[in-house]
Amino acid sequence: MSYRVLYEHSTKLFARLKSGKADGTYLKEITKIEKQDLLIIDDFGIQPLDQQSRTILMEIIEDRHGKKSTLLTSQVPINQWHEVIGEQTIADAILDRIVHDAQRLELKGESMRKKRSNLLEEMTEDDN
Repeated sequence: MSYRVLYEHSTKLFARLKSGKADGTYLKEITKIEKQDLLIIDDFGIQPLDQQSRTILMEIIEDRHGKKSTLLTSQVPINQWHEVIGEQTIADAILDRIVHDAQRLELKGESMRKKRSNLLEEMTEDDN
């Protein structure tokens, strides 16, 4: 069995969809997202959402809720997501849909990028 998966960096996703509203491709992009079995939105919360991004996120989450899977990655603690989303009522609606049936994984420890960097430094030092 195969699954359709779409990976999107959050800031690029919102920028592309905002552009789509201006150039007429928004509906096509939203339909593409809606068809995916799993949507991965990476680095959620890197920057606060503006009104247009909040509306887009609400539409995506509403379309997928109870039908398809959505995975959000973030370095921002969930208790700060209301602030990231912004407007209280919309934040409540989005988070209610996200958290309701969610499986939450909280990773701890050193960043893999940092570990790789340290390993490369050690290897370079060993070569000298």
